Amino acid sequence: MKFAVHQANHIGGRKYNQDRVGYAYTNDALLLVLADGMGGHLHGEIAAQIAVHTFMRAFARLEQARVKEPEVFLRATMRAGHDAIFDYARAENLGGNPGTTCVAALVQDGQIWWAHAGDSRCYLLRGNAVANVTHDHSVVQQWADWGIISPDEMKTHPDRNKITNCLGGVEDMFYVDVAPPIAAQSGDTLLLCSDGFWSPLTDEEMARLSSVPVLAERLDELIDMAVYREGARADNTTAVVARLGDGEGEHATDVPVCVMLDERPAPRNF
Repeated sequence: MKFAVHQANHIGGRKYNQDRVGYAYTNDALLLVLADGMGGHLHGEIAAQIAVHTFMRAFARLEQARVKEPEVFLRATMRAGHDAIFDYARAENLGGNPGTTCVAALVQDGQIWWAHAGDSRCYLLRGNAVANVTHDHSVVQQWADWGIISPDEMKTHPDRNKITNCLGGVEDMFYVDVAPPIAAQSGDTLLLCSDGFWSPLTDEEMARLSSVPVLAERLDELIDMAVYREGARADNTTAVVARLGDGEGEHATDVPVCVMLDERPAPRNF
């Protein structure tokens, strides 16, 4: 499969880094996944780690170079991550359940599938514009849907961190939102990111990822830009981006390859 990929993270102004991100691929499929843990005292980073690891393990166990049923895979794997978080909390007697958002995208057979729970997003960037984006599971998104606040106000509203769906957390709060597949085009760019990334940035700034010559440099610039704009209030800021097409590098492999970003990267200067 031909693609360019880069993932990056900044701890922002927080004491803990609770974001986790990774990607995996075979000759026929590419998987991207990101999780944003919640609740410092309940170890949200563990919930995020479990969510991403669950996807990596499921992909690594593929018997062939492709996923047989992409929608079933995304839905079942996210559910397995949710259940694994509860199992861990019970085994460790945490006294509560850590929670995490999760978003995953799968590219295979010329199609793009994605699934999510919470307000971490998947953007499809095409022709220097946002062609599609996941719909947040959050209180402010509901208010925007009802016309109570504007989409721009979602990014600055004091209740913007209140989500209505997650892995872990409250057991009956969870569900998996799977979007219908979209036909991939050469040059399509997938961006998965936490709210610490998308909230301070504009769609136009993110959409430029679809056309810049060096994908990694531009993503790193956007990470630093998002953190700089938020200053001491900056959340963990994380993203993984993949550009598809014949003009990108070939990633040939005999076995599934899984790559997770370092769990605790040192903050960059900005």
